[in-house]
Amino acid sequence: MKESILSLCPSHWTDYELIDTGGFEKLERFGKFILSRPEPQAIWDKSMPESEWRAMAHAHFAKEKNNPEKGQWQEFKRIPHNWQVEYKNTAGLDLRLNLAMTSFKHIGLFPEQAVNWDYISETLANFPVAKPKILNLFAYTGAASVAARACGADVTHLDSVKQVVTWSKHNMESSKLEGIRWIVDDAMKFIKREQRRGNTYHGIILDPPAYGRGPDGEKWILEEQINEMLKVCAEILDPTHHFLILNMYSLSFSSMIAANLIRSNFSKVENAEHGELYLVDKFEKKLPLGIFFRFRS
Repeated sequence: MKESILSLCPSHWTDYELIDTGGFEKLERFGKFILSRPEPQAIWDKSMPESEWRAMAHAHFAKEKNNPEKGQWQEFKRIPHNWQVEYKNTAGLDLRLNLAMTSFKHIGLFPEQAVNWDYISETLANFPVAKPKILNLFAYTGAASVAARACGADVTHLDSVKQVVTWSKHNMESSKLEGIRWIVDDAMKFIKREQRRGNTYHGIILDPPAYGRGPDGEKWILEEQINEMLKVCAEILDPTHHFLILNMYSLSFSSMIAANLIRSNFSKVENAEHGELYLVDKFEKKLPLGIFFRFRS
């Protein structure tokens, strides 16, 4: 059986640019500001000399020796603690997203996910239900939630960290929207309650981390729990009119694993697409940044 595996890269960004990659780092522009951050997938050499990286960067994230996920920002040029970027696509999506430099190297945005914001806006533009119910799990700072709300959906946004839910609210308000339902909870506990209540959603977006904790210390390990989570999602996804997006960032995962998980748990999988998300730098080096599987009725 022939099957196409896609490689998708955002094409509408003007406020974002991947400048160079290599040496386990990436150099990126977010609006007016350029950041140098660790990137474990960038195992090749940098195309630009180190001196040029340093001259361009407003700030660099220096990792802690004992914890590569934590560290401190070294500022080389004046940069605000908070700033905004815009994302617009040809379908009329217009988002304004708030960024900040955190102690975990993240800044509140995963640019490669713009291809899924496009998919959401395209899907909802032609959706046969007037106000579809959308559930965004592990929703982080909520760009996908805001995209769905901008398209008229009734959105439930869930994350286990109260601070990032507050960040998401700022993104909604900055995008001149309102009405998203905010939930701070453990994702598995919430969807099991929804299953018992008989609640269903027309769209489910899942972006689970490899490891995580719920608000009460609940442990999340992707390899051990994603199969069970998808079983429950299959029960709460509307059987007639629906879409689902699954993203995963585990370095050991192939999109074929996502395909097997989805097809073994959902009885009706139509218009399916799966593959890799990536960004390309100015020197045409492609940086892989996770896998996806998505389908819609």
